[in-house]
Amino acid sequence: MSDFIRVKDLALTVSFSDGSRWPASTPHAQPVLITCGIAHDVRRAAANDDLTHSVNYSAVASNIKAVGDAEVFPSLEAFADRICETHARRFPETGALTLEIARTKALLYGASYSIEFTKPGPNVDPQQETFHLRDLACYAILGIHPHERQRKQSVRIDVSLTKKRTRDVTLDYRNLEQRIFDYVADSKYLTVESLASEVAKLTLSSVADESARSTVRISKPSALLTAEASEVEVTRSFADLYVDSTNTSTPTAVSTPATSSLLPVLSTSGTLSASRDRSSDPSLPHRAAIAIGANVGDRFANIECALRLLEAPGADLDSWSGDPRVVVVDTSFMYETAPMYVAEQPRFINCACMIETDLEPCALLAFLKHIEAAVGRVESFRNGPRAIDLDIVLYDSLVMDTRPDSARSTLDNLSGELLIPHPRLGEREFVLRPLTDMIPDYVIPSTGKTVEATLAALMARPSIAPAMHKVLPFPRYPLPNHEGDKPPHLSRIRPVPPTATYWTFPVTSHASSSKQPSRKTYIMATLNATPDSFSDGSAHYSLPDALSYANSAVSDGANIIDIGGYSTRPGAAYVSPEEEFSRVVPVVQAIRGLWQEGAVITPGGKMPTIAKTAGTLISVDTFRWEVAEESVHAGANCINDVYAFTGPDWPVTARSAEHFTKMRQVARDLAVPVILMHSRGPASANKDYSQYDYAADDDGRGAVLEGVRVELGAKVDAAVRGRGGIRRWLVVVDPGLGFSKTVEGNLEVLRDASTIVSDYSPHLQNLTAPPSRPSRNPLAGYPMLIGASRKSFLGAILERPDTVGNYEGRQTRPVERDFATASVVSCAVQQGATVVRVHDVLRLGDAVRVSSALWS
Repeated sequence: MSDFIRVKDLALTVSFSDGSRWPASTPHAQPVLITCGIAHDVRRAAANDDLTHSVNYSAVASNIKAVGDAEVFPSLEAFADRICETHARRFPETGALTLEIARTKALLYGASYSIEFTKPGPNVDPQQETFHLRDLACYAILGIHPHERQRKQSVRIDVSLTKKRTRDVTLDYRNLEQRIFDYVADSKYLTVESLASEVAKLTLSSVADESARSTVRISKPSALLTAEASEVEVTRSFADLYVDSTNTSTPTAVSTPATSSLLPVLSTSGTLSASRDRSSDPSLPHRAAIAIGANVGDRFANIECALRLLEAPGADLDSWSGDPRVVVVDTSFMYETAPMYVAEQPRFINCACMIETDLEPCALLAFLKHIEAAVGRVESFRNGPRAIDLDIVLYDSLVMDTRPDSARSTLDNLSGELLIPHPRLGEREFVLRPLTDMIPDYVIPSTGKTVEATLAALMARPSIAPAMHKVLPFPRYPLPNHEGDKPPHLSRIRPVPPTATYWTFPVTSHASSSKQPSRKTYIMATLNATPDSFSDGSAHYSLPDALSYANSAVSDGANIIDIGGYSTRPGAAYVSPEEEFSRVVPVVQAIRGLWQEGAVITPGGKMPTIAKTAGTLISVDTFRWEVAEESVHAGANCINDVYAFTGPDWPVTARSAEHFTKMRQVARDLAVPVILMHSRGPASANKDYSQYDYAADDDGRGAVLEGVRVELGAKVDAAVRGRGGIRRWLVVVDPGLGFSKTVEGNLEVLRDASTIVSDYSPHLQNLTAPPSRPSRNPLAGYPMLIGASRKSFLGAILERPDTVGNYEGRQTRPVERDFATASVVSCAVQQGATVVRVHDVLRLGDAVRVSSALWS
């Protein structure tokens, strides 16, 4: 229909029971303007010049006025609905009805609040409706010129919100107006584009409708001498809340740090789809980066306590009620660093997290201070020791300084004040490096430089500072029966385990450092508590045999013992969860029970081997959450999952998604490290990687490596990022040698294993790749485990005859492949593996030690 009859700006006085500019308990008559458009074919009326074939707009206006005079309405929506009802009865022959009703005295800062929708027919309700807040008069620090950074200027804002029609709850327009006004007043954006985008996102956060969209037009009346105003208009949807903000070509238009990439999450459609974690709450519109440090007490446990308190209900440690107002959605790696400003104190553990919150910056700071006190921080001298330190480093794209202008010439008066971004950000590697782990492309609003570029500039400066080390902490289980009296706040969170020990590995630090610290490769011993292990049959199936192997492995130099009760060899028999539990948990309990037998210190002060075994780290090799949970409670310190939380199905299914959710929750609750391995279902199947041929080099190699990066990277990202994620510093990745790879595929992975956990090389950066490929390697920076001990691909190589010479090849049993394994171990050390998993700890430990002397 292209013909319309309108009644434009019909002025009425209508009573509403919800007040005018202020809420009220008694009805108020107030002015409204109504525009009514009716779709109607007027060709017959035009041809005959006869009004009887048209719609009598006077009758339409009288009908609307009669509705307005008849009753008191609880809301604008109720008034609009009543007009539609009476119009359908009075004019049933007309077509679509478009209605816009504006309350011109409803806003405190704006000209009008209105509703607009189109009703397709007399008996058809509209699917969507749009709300308008017009001509909000606000003031903000806005612009790139020095004078625009000194004083607030007038900005005029029009906001439109289109959403599904619903009458369960009406739009709280007063709250939305106030939130927009306050947000603009507190903002300090360089560009109108950025401010408009953030106001649109703030508007969307006021409704729980993922189909909603918001249009925001902002004008600067003072911007141009020869024009009335400069304007920017943007439209944003819920999808834009989660789009990579770093893809913009304008550095200052970056929005919120926590939206720096899409989060791959498991979907029940059977694929790993790129979408934001659906548990994210649109009522938490702000993103902030929190820097975390500790150097007193159990540093790792203190940090975990603080992270759990961050998500306290209602952001109130005292009342502990309501929904969380802060949610952790990403974490960095964890680092051990030398104290920076006051040298005579213990080394720090540093990390960072990204949060979503509805707290404004000063309220968030007050909440962080309450958490610090709850964890046990006691104020000392500036930059002194502390049990926990929580700093707001970044908050949306906000530039903020609570000090008066006269006090901003120094950084010696920061106590009790809030500066965002943190003023010393550019000089602190222990803050920049964790931020780079999470948001490398985020543009720091005060400098216009990305986090990654700022770190690179700092690293280029000469320095004698000791290198930072990444750390991997292991908790101590089982938990003590009597933990003593806990502070009341800590008694409300899940128990945080004490720290047993931690591993360190250096990161590349200042380019001018003369010598980097050596890298240690840790040794994982393999204890198969199964009757059908591919490598050693049932040699360690009985409890005495298992304990004997554990003692010898620790004596021979093992750093951790991996206990498995379900063989992954091809054709292995199915094992029920109950049977797997009965194989694994008693071994864990028996090893921990050795404390009682080895409690005596030998002459010379050395701990006997049996006591060392009792205290050694234990990993449980399982993909079942029930077995993992009970094993950890019995004394294990780590979970080793060959399916990376998704279970044995490949491609992933709805069952995989359920499995993933449960395993991730168990790992998060227990706060244990996890080893996530690349696999594709049965170890002997699914070896085709041709979909990744785009990554092959001139020798035709690289597709399998790319498959590992993409497929395992998606699972690791899904495990770490989003609400309920595990801590990034607790993840070790395993490329899965011997699982769904040909002999040549395994060799390809071994030969260039370092590329699995490093940034993309120039070749990998410049590929013509599918759009779904991550722009950065999702596995970059993670510690890596290589487990090739005695595997069948080594046997396949040993079956090949020499091309020159008399060796004709031979078949080997797994126990005969230790020398072949030694060559793989040497390659793994050279490629920078953090852990190697072996059966013969003594001999292959020798290979590690010699290889480390060569390659570290």
